[in-house]
Amino acid sequence: MIVRNLDQLKASGGYQEKAGVWTSARYLMKTDDVGFTLTQTTICAGSEFTMEYKNHIEANLVIEGTGEVTDAATGTVHTLKPGSMYTLNKHDRHSLKALTEMRLVCIFTPALVGTETHDEDGSYPLL
Repeated sequence: MIVRNLDQLKASGGYQEKAGVWTSARYLMKTDDVGFTLTQTTICAGSEFTMEYKNHIEANLVIEGTGEVTDAATGTVHTLKPGSMYTLNKHDRHSLKALTEMRLVCIFTPALVGTETHDEDGSYPLL
């Protein structure tokens, strides 16, 4: 059984932050050998990102806050609020905009190593 809390993640390097933009608490990673990554991500109000996870499938559940996710292929804008979920099941290029501070639970497969950073396309490499 794996049990972790936020304080443990901060002490062990499982917590990353870009000041004034986002934080990412990485609860499960590749080394946990469960086949997926589980994170809690907080996005600061007004932040906007364009991403395309070419090597991973990502699912997101909004726990707090409001925002919008835009499908780059169609231009369709989806409103996000607590209880909304979106999954990038086809490696969809998309933009995420936080209208207020947003807190999301995110799942990635395959699992992340934990040191990945977004490349110029907004993707994570396979490590």
